[in-house]
Amino acid sequence: MMLIGITLLGLGFAVILIDLYRTDSANPALLTVLYYLSLRFLPRILRAIIFGGLGIWLVVYGILQLNRSLLNPFIRPGHDLVDTLTDFQRRKRGPKIVAIGGGHGLATLLRGLKTETSNLTAVVTVADDGGSSGRLRESYGILPPGDIRNCLAALSNDEDRLTQLFQYRFSGAKELEGHSFGNLFITALADITGSFESAVVESGRVLSVNGQVLPSTLNDVKLVASMELPHSINQVRVEGESKIPTMSGRVKRIWLEPDNAPAFPPVIKELLSADIIVVGPGSLYTSILPNLLVHDLLASMHASHAIKIYVCNIATQSGETDSFTCYDHIRALQEHVGEDLFDVILCNDNYTGELSSNSRFVIADEKILEDSRTYTANLTEEAHPWRHDSKRLTQTIMDIFYERTGPLS
Repeated sequence: MMLIGITLLGLGFAVILIDLYRTDSANPALLTVLYYLSLRFLPRILRAIIFGGLGIWLVVYGILQLNRSLLNPFIRPGHDLVDTLTDFQRRKRGPKIVAIGGGHGLATLLRGLKTETSNLTAVVTVADDGGSSGRLRESYGILPPGDIRNCLAALSNDEDRLTQLFQYRFSGAKELEGHSFGNLFITALADITGSFESAVVESGRVLSVNGQVLPSTLNDVKLVASMELPHSINQVRVEGESKIPTMSGRVKRIWLEPDNAPAFPPVIKELLSADIIVVGPGSLYTSILPNLLVHDLLASMHASHAIKIYVCNIATQSGETDSFTCYDHIRALQEHVGEDLFDVILCNDNYTGELSSNSRFVIADEKILEDSRTYTANLTEEAHPWRHDSKRLTQTIMDIFYERTGPLS
């Protein structure tokens, strides 16, 4: 439409100029000026090339300057306009990825995936009942915002500054003691918009995130575990996500109460249309399984044609997965959600570096290596060997995807 408009505008000016040039009563001085301005002393084809080339240059330059003015507020310092637009288009054509989990592990994964695609959805557990999230959940009756806050910060364009802001915890005042700014921000938006899901959507818009963050369910669910404790014959019932890791025992089974909580409908839609579904990394019993125990969500994963990848943790977690190997993680998942859910089991194979005294590396043992779905790679962050490196993890996931499907057109 712009091209047609410019062409018609040029034709209008041309008609006026031709009328001035050909009129019998025209001023000879004006004819002389028009003669040179129209380059009539040159061959017609050369004049067409000169005027056409000059017109194209002016149009392109004007559009670039217009785009620069419009996009300037969104271009990060030190990034060129062309590079920014090219990167935006590349990520726009990226695969549709759904990442499921919670805690810092999911935030690490999102931090890398957002560089590859903008078609990114994080599905977060809402079973958290400890710390600031637990207090807000009890006081205001909203879903816990903690894990959602971490994911929003990880997906933001200006992550460093927003992480500092969203993770800032108040101290001194009794009412605000221990609360993070991000949790209070989401709580305030929930009160303004009238619903928690609207607050999450508006938070994403305010922060200009690359993708979206969705709660696995909108129901107020509680995580319950049956645990074997030392010096106890019978299994003990433990209620609350925050209490499970503090018990010095072994988790035998976990479930949600109520156990029929429906999945958030947008989550089902994203799962069914995804190209890749990534589960983990994160706390096995308190971050990953609470999502998969939502029956509608699990059924949608089974029905989806996406490549389903489970990312095993690098290090064991005290109180949850002490002495666990990669096979133990998969066995625990299968006991709760059934077999053959995942197409790929991604394990770390770099065991160098020092861990804390109560943690050790999760080894890719012989049993897991015998599974044809297993894929191993160096996924550790050099400075913190108990964490996943977001770039290495993302590159490995994309390599697995393209090996199976080929590059997207």
